[in-house]
Formats: sequence, structure tokens, C-alpha cells
Amino acid sequence: MQSAMRLLTKRRFLPLFVTQFLNAFNDNFFKMAMVVLATYTILQGGEQEEAYYNALAGAIFILPFFILSAVSGQIADSMDKTRIIRWVKSAEIAIMLVGAAGILIHSIPLMFVALFAMGVHSTFFGPIKYGILPQHLRQDEVLGGTGFVEAGTYIAILTGTIVGGILPAEWAAAGVVMVAIAGRITAQFVPPAPPEPDAPPLNVDWNIFRSSWRLVNSTMHVPRLFLAIIAISFFWAIGAVLAAQFPPMVKNALSGDRTVATLFTAIFSVGVAIGSIIINRILKGTVSAKYAPGSVLAMGVFVLILWWVVKGWVPVPDTPTDADQLLDWWEFLMVRQGDYILAALLGISVTGGMFVVPLYAFLTTTVGKSETARTIAANNIVNSGAMVAGALLYAGLAAMGVSIADTLFLIAAACLVSAWISWKLHLACD
Repeated sequence: MQSAMRLLTKRRFLPLFVTQFLNAFNDNFFKMAMVVLATYTILQGGEQEEAYYNALAGAIFILPFFILSAVSGQIADSMDKTRIIRWVKSAEIAIMLVGAAGILIHSIPLMFVALFAMGVHSTFFGPIKYGILPQHLRQDEVLGGTGFVEAGTYIAILTGTIVGGILPAEWAAAGVVMVAIAGRITAQFVPPAPPEPDAPPLNVDWNIFRSSWRLVNSTMHVPRLFLAIIAISFFWAIGAVLAAQFPPMVKNALSGDRTVATLFTAIFSVGVAIGSIIINRILKGTVSAKYAPGSVLAMGVFVLILWWVVKGWVPVPDTPTDADQLLDWWEFLMVRQGDYILAALLGISVTGGMFVVPLYAFLTTTVGKSETARTIAANNIVNSGAMVAGALLYAGLAAMGVSIADTLFLIAAACLVSAWISWKLHLACD
């Protein structure tokens, strides 16, 4: 752990870590500010409309990963990754100016435009933040670096979520622009990461459909990569549905206000960061999937506990139901069942972090350094397809009147499938 901690003092890692931290922070700062503003201020149609909106927002953000990841991965492997980082961080400033305008005038279409653009921005940044690690780190540092990036991402999600959930809209509008500027400054200090000298020249295929199919096909035919990517995809589909559920579940099923919705997302983010660190300590730098099946099975158990508590939620006497008199986070904690819900969320997220981090490290160490970005891009295509499908399925269930609590059964079932896939990966590789 101490050797991994020393990475935070190295220029070959620290500027990248801070840049990706600010990237994840701003994504979630903007998304949370937007979702809370819509759920508690703009929308007035009740649980079904709010659940549909949250699911649609998640799908809009993820869609660019599905359609553009192949091109982004090819570009990342064909030129200096650091140059691309600086380009996308410059674009973020313009995107957040649009998003800030949408927040200020309460325009859902304008906020959706910015959300989609941020998805495009993150699509080009995503393959780099993992793919660049084998170029800057030694073999025995990659797992530790991956763990720090993953933990840092979720700490950024935590802090961005909290800030976006509690700040007034006017402050949030200014904040997202300021964070974008800070991210561009830190990107300037990331060391160069040109293609490997002996790597064959790569001609970028700009046909997004053909290139996506070719990239996924060339990656997924490798059995170990196929199993790792499918297992990760189930995890992110689960995460997409949970993220879409939190605001409407808190407001309509649990009578909580925006601070409770923020607390839920914060607990989830903290847990994944904790799980990332725990599994790194357990594996001691070894890239292995042997703990993945048990981790995701435990995750499924915690999902069922969450379903049980939400399904049987009994509010305290005289719990207000008016939107202006919902329970705040402290009042929610005073309700007995509130502790159970937070414990279940923490369990889901800790075991989820323990599950997914070794699989990401596996992806970046199984292929050559000249192929890491494209491998991560192929993973992003499949992951995002699963997340969009999960979000749209949840939106459809919400439109049909299926309760939020009952959709948790689908999540538990997905955990079982993911455990089986990760067990097959363990048998194939360890």
C-alpha cells in the first residue's frame, strides 16, 4: 500500500489522477444539480414522470460511449494520449457554459444537450485514463494505479454529488464552469504519452458503426477479454438502474428531500472507493479475478436487503408528504429503517468496488500497451450498451407502473449472472 501511495508524489501519475478526478467530479456535479433541479423543482408529474426522466438522463449521458468509443479508442492509440486529454478538457469549458445556461433558465432540453456533450467528452477521455497507465507505470504499479484511479473516481463522484445536490442552482451553474477550467490547467502537467515506437501504424476508421463492430469483434473473440467485459457490463448496468432509482425512490417511496437523495448517492460512491482499496490490499498487487464471484454474490444479497426494507418501509407517524415538507437527511436517519437502507447501500457499493476493480486491471494488463486504449474502448461500447439498455428497461418498467422496489429483483438476478461469468473468468485465467 505504501508503494502504491508513493504514486501520488510522482508527476507520471499525480497530474493524470487530479485531471480525471476533476473530470468525474464535474460530470456528477452537473448531473446531480440537473437531476435535483428537475426532480424537486421543474417536474410535477409524480413518481412515474420522475423515474422516466432520471432513466432518460442516464441513457442520454451514456449513449455517446456506445456510438463513439471505437473512434475514441483508435484515436487514443494512434497519437499522443496527453494531447487528446488537453483537447477534451478545453472542450469541457464550452460544454459547461451551455449546461450552466440550462440550469439558470430551468431549461431541460438545454441541460440534456450539455449532458449529451459531456458524454461525448467523457467518451474520448475514458479510454485514456486507464490506457495511459501502462505507459507511465511499471507492471507492479498498474493494479495500484488502477485502484487509485477507480477509488479517486468514486470519491470525485461522492464530492461532486454532494456539492451538486446541496448548492443552489445559481452557484452550481458557476461552479461547473470553474471546475472545467481547473481541469484544463491540471491537464497541462500530464507527461507525454506517444504511441509505442514499434507499434504498427493505425488508420482511424471514422465510420462509427463499422469501427464499433470491428473493434468489439476483434476484442470479444478473446475468451478472457469477453468474460471480463461482459462481467463489467453487468455491473455498470446495475449501477445505471440504481443511479436512476435514487431520486424518485427517495422522494416518493421514502418521503425524503434532496439531501437524502444526495446522501444515498454519496454513500454509494464512498462504498465503491472503499471496496477498490480493500481488494487492492487483499490481492497485494496481483491481477486476479478469484474474489470477483463472491463479491458480486454478496452484492446481490445486499440488493435483496435493500428491496426488503424499501418494500416494507413504514414512515414514522405524521411523516409529511408535501414536497416542501419531506424528511431531510437528519430526520431520515432518525427513522429506524433509514439505518438499514444506508447499511444495504454501503454493502452494495463496497462489494461492487471489490468486484469491478480487478477486472479493469485485467483488461489493461492482458493486451499489449499499444492496444490498451482500444481494449478499454471496446469495453466501454459493451458497458454503455448494457447501461443504456438497463436505463431504458427501467424507464419502460416505470412507465408501466412497476414500483421502484420491485425492480430491485432484476438487479439481484443480474448479480447472479455476473457471478457466474466472473467465475468462468477465474477458471480461465487464475
